[in-house]
Amino acid sequence: MLQPIGSHARYIQSVLRGTARDEGQGTPDYVKRSWLRCLTQYHLDPQSQREPYVLPRDERLARKERNLELVSFADAEMAHLYHQLAGSGYSIILTDRDGVLLDYYGDLSFRNAAFRTGLVLGAVWSEEHGGTNGMGTCLFERAPLIIHRDQHFFSRNTGLTCCAAPIFDYRGDLVAVLDASGESDRAQQHTLVLVNMSAQMIENRLFLYRFKDEFVVRFHSRPELVGTWGEGIIALDAAGAIAALDRNALFQLGVKNAAELTGAPLERVFNISLSALVGRSQKKSFHPLPIYDARHGGRFFAIAQAPQSKRALGSKQRVARIEELPLPDPGRSPLDELDFGDPMMARNIQAARRTQSREVPILLLGESGTGKEFFARAMHASSDRADKPFVAVNCSSLPEAQLEQELFGRPSSARGTAQAVPPAPAAVAAPAAPQGEAPAAAGKADAEEDLGRIVQANGGTLFLDDVGELPLELQARLLHVIEEREVLRPGGEAPVRVDVRVVSAARGGLQEKVRRGEFREDLFYRLQSLVLTLPPLRERKDKSALIRHIFAQESAATPSVILGDDLADALRAYAWPGNIRQLRNVLRGMIAMRSGDRLDGSCLPADYGVGEPEAVPPEDCELPPEAQGLNPLEKAERGALLKEIEVHHGNISRVAQKLGIGRNTLYRKMRRLGITLPPRH
Repeated sequence: MLQPIGSHARYIQSVLRGTARDEGQGTPDYVKRSWLRCLTQYHLDPQSQREPYVLPRDERLARKERNLELVSFADAEMAHLYHQLAGSGYSIILTDRDGVLLDYYGDLSFRNAAFRTGLVLGAVWSEEHGGTNGMGTCLFERAPLIIHRDQHFFSRNTGLTCCAAPIFDYRGDLVAVLDASGESDRAQQHTLVLVNMSAQMIENRLFLYRFKDEFVVRFHSRPELVGTWGEGIIALDAAGAIAALDRNALFQLGVKNAAELTGAPLERVFNISLSALVGRSQKKSFHPLPIYDARHGGRFFAIAQAPQSKRALGSKQRVARIEELPLPDPGRSPLDELDFGDPMMARNIQAARRTQSREVPILLLGESGTGKEFFARAMHASSDRADKPFVAVNCSSLPEAQLEQELFGRPSSARGTAQAVPPAPAAVAAPAAPQGEAPAAAGKADAEEDLGRIVQANGGTLFLDDVGELPLELQARLLHVIEEREVLRPGGEAPVRVDVRVVSAARGGLQEKVRRGEFREDLFYRLQSLVLTLPPLRERKDKSALIRHIFAQESAATPSVILGDDLADALRAYAWPGNIRQLRNVLRGMIAMRSGDRLDGSCLPADYGVGEPEAVPPEDCELPPEAQGLNPLEKAERGALLKEIEVHHGNISRVAQKLGIGRNTLYRKMRRLGITLPPRH
């Protein structure tokens, strides 16, 4: 069956024959089935050194254009998932129904593996071309799965761990696969849960968009899960007949096939008519209402939304058939989804909504972890630019030279060298990827990355996080972009016209930077046409509702998990120095490590001290005057940086190298945190 010419080929052979040692005994059946397909149907060789199959550029772009709706709705979820897994070495990948890589969010630490294994746009990862792998095998099995290291068919991929989940359309046809791949030494079930939740959310978004001009009922057996990944969705036409149901709806209703209910009135499913549910939903401000299963008596909670377009009520015939229905409701926008009752957030949302059709730059202020990027994404998704790119750049994460290329592009003369990649051993007989095309370091990769992120954002929104860390020279160039609406690319090329809305974010202190000459005053005033301050979690009036909402999101894949009252009280009492980001991580960890379905105070991780009074570090009283105004998170960052400087005996170059940032960025951090080096003698 196999030519025993390599250790991996011999390993596959031994597992399939049942003679493998202990490490092969736990190989999942879906992996064995895939190996057999690779051998008997595709006639692949595990030791193949042929290069990966990458579609020609024209076909690649045409395929992405055909899947523009999918890519657009997947983008926000891929970014969210990437941030959830940040630092773990995983990259987020989207393929179409044929296994062609459409979109990519990459991790710097994963770049070499991506080059080596062919994770580039247009690469084909179906089993026929990529052997056993997360994306290709998921396409075949139509279920979430993990392909861990030696479970890959090709030996060159055995350093990877892939967690993949399918995405289906409203008809139940598989249209895409979402995957998290990295060089992890453990197959993490928790990562697969997160990937599957994100895939389900993409599926929900596609369903809601497909039926945006129809009536929609969203429901779940628990009210806090309506509007999350786990909700069931039913689309109905103007006459109140069921047009489609998503997978979650079928599962919750215990129905095997959508055809059983298609064309039936809503009363066949629930003990309420469509018109009554729409009216009650509007009256109750779209809070989930209790309803009952008309067949089995089970209780659900639901909301009904009228069509987003007036076309759904455009004809007299339709109006006559549902004459008791209220006027169409435009539905809750992504901005509305951020309102849980905090007055300050409500004012922010109202202000953002008033300016969403205007081109004024917006500055978001707030501590780290308060959700500035999520707010910016919600503004983008609620605006008339929602179908255009949202491009995020962290101004403090890259050295100055690299940040310049990231924003403004590379000179044409540098393209051949800046993106040159080492030769890859690779996979199957087919055309090789064009030289120099590789995934971006911390975002979507494409041949267009030479143009820079500002040009990539054309027509959409450019989000500049930590804008206060932008070097002075680049500040001048950004000001030119805002005022002249054009990008001056390196190398003396003609300027490129752009239409972007600029949303920037900072943790505060920009005015102090202006006073010290570290930030241009003219740019400061251009960026702050509208300033919105996101409150820290400890000060939010909607803390209880927000905690339960985030818990519902994190537990959507495991709906049996319950948040105990004592734990909810402890979470509400804690100060959360890391804000919403820290809360998510704590909840995620407790859900993953739980021993039962009820989470109580005993589930709290000891190292967080949740529910205990916030201890005041004794060194606070010893902080220099310039550091007295730091918040708790900045003080912790200051302490950690001082330790690194001490370990490296004040050698700034070594500290910057250890932290993976440029010297200029490090010096800016030191100034911001009030750190000065003693004079050398």
